[in-house]
Amino acid sequence: MHQRQSAATPSRTPRRVGAIAALLAVVAVLSGCGGSNGASGKGSPTSGSPAAQAVADRVEPLARTPEPRLPATVKSADGHETTVTSADRVVPLTGALSEIVYSLGLGDHVVARDITATFEQAKKLPVVTRAHDVSAESVLALRPTLVLAETTTGPAEAIEQIRSAGVPLVVLDPAKKLDDVGPRIDKVAAALGVRDAGDELRKRTEDRLDAARKDIPPGAAKPRVAFLYLRGPASVYLLGGAGSGADSLIEAAGGVDAGKESGLKKDFTPITSEALAKAAPEVILVMSKGLDSVGGVDGLLKIPGVSETPAGLDRRVATVDDGVLLNFGPRTDAVLRSLITQIHAKGK
Repeated sequence: MHQRQSAATPSRTPRRVGAIAALLAVVAVLSGCGGSNGASGKGSPTSGSPAAQAVADRVEPLARTPEPRLPATVKSADGHETTVTSADRVVPLTGALSEIVYSLGLGDHVVARDITATFEQAKKLPVVTRAHDVSAESVLALRPTLVLAETTTGPAEAIEQIRSAGVPLVVLDPAKKLDDVGPRIDKVAAALGVRDAGDELRKRTEDRLDAARKDIPPGAAKPRVAFLYLRGPASVYLLGGAGSGADSLIEAAGGVDAGKESGLKKDFTPITSEALAKAAPEVILVMSKGLDSVGGVDGLLKIPGVSETPAGLDRRVATVDDGVLLNFGPRTDAVLRSLITQIHAKGK
């Protein structure tokens, strides 16, 4: 792996990068999900596509507000079985989970947000995180009837404190690929007692993803795209590989993940000139906040090895808003459309 996403992080430096959490501990000092930019081709990035901009600002709830049917008993990813008796006061502890709850039509039931929930409807809610960590005291003070978390949500002591207080807490695995979108919607809907709404949202989301894939230019070559996770002030510069999350999006957009293709088995690896030379990306994908943190495209090209890549030589940089890139949820179709437009800009 995203404020806690510090850009979305991937959430928690990013949260999807649990395997290298020690390496990324320094990122905990950072905050902030940024605005959306998007670009490819020569020159500096242009403003993001309208679809990407809109999706970064708001979520789209289902047309009809569902009525939770509770109690519901669900099994958490951490092995606990949880019975939910009320969805009146919900606290999702990641921006991605908040997005699903709001999209299901239950945004009025949400009483707090994780700092990675950057969309417009959630912005006025109290934040229950400190840097990258959950504040159990802040959560409990809001008298939640359901807390939603991920296995990477922490610290562990805070999660245990919430559970020990008797609050129903459901933990989900983080999403790392497009195939995770549907199951996550199902699990959140089940915990909220709105399975029918979950079925509807899953179908809407999957239909939109299928439609987005049709934007890939017919017969277009597959550009090599490298995902770089950047946090300039903390000197964190990482190259995405297999399991980064971005690899799934790049492949769905009709590209080749350059890091994965070059043999990187880990989700993220420190950037080196040698690794970039081997990856040889034709396009570099970054989060908008990450690009800002290194001083834009000019600053990106100063990172050792970047300017020598085909992407660096052509200044081909694709950017997607931090708050949506790796969320893998109801807004991912807009991310996919933006990515398709950017990485195929010179391949139509």
